[in-house]
Amino acid sequence: MARQRKRSRNKNLVAGCACGIACAVCVGLYVMSVDADAKAAEAQMLSKYGGDQVQVCVARHDIAAGETIAENDVEERTWVASLLPADAVTVRADAVGKQLGSTILEGEVISSARFGFDASAIDVPNGMYAVSVPAREVQAVGGALAPGLEVDVYAIGASSTVRIVPSALVLATSAAQDSRNTGTDAWVTLAIDPSLVQQVVQAAESQTLYFALPAKEGAS
Repeated sequence: MARQRKRSRNKNLVAGCACGIACAVCVGLYVMSVDADAKAAEAQMLSKYGGDQVQVCVARHDIAAGETIAENDVEERTWVASLLPADAVTVRADAVGKQLGSTILEGEVISSARFGFDASAIDVPNGMYAVSVPAREVQAVGGALAPGLEVDVYAIGASSTVRIVPSALVLATSAAQDSRNTGTDAWVTLAIDPSLVQQVVQAAESQTLYFALPAKEGAS
């Protein structure tokens, strides 16, 4: 009886090992299949577009104009060289720490052409912060904004409109640099009091900003 139980345990052990091996083989075959499919897709892309593949930096999520690119905003992916935009960034260190002049969407190749301005060229008033926010021409007084002007900043939500910054000094803007620029690529850089920076950034992410230009003093 004991001998029969021992033989039964041995059979169960052998059966268990066989099942484990079978599972491992199935997993291995699946991985090989997925890898083969990926290589086939890669070969098809190369055949269609031609050219070599290179490692480039890609946005891990949407990064708004005016934001500074952080380490966890960037990931490296393989890209067909012939499909890359001009000035594509291939080294992560060349992107991290750069402030964007226009929005980069999730999965988009990061291009140095999207980087903003040279901060050293902007004269930020003492005690203030320079903050860039998206601004299409229609939001930026039809593209009439220019450095040196003061504007009121309004945040437009689904059910409310609130003036969040009165008399903000315009430090720089791309809204009027190209009359064809009617998308979200335009930006306005404002001098913002430190106590309002977080509110402005949050509003730029979740709401639409409009800039109101008051009449000049003494204007009739």
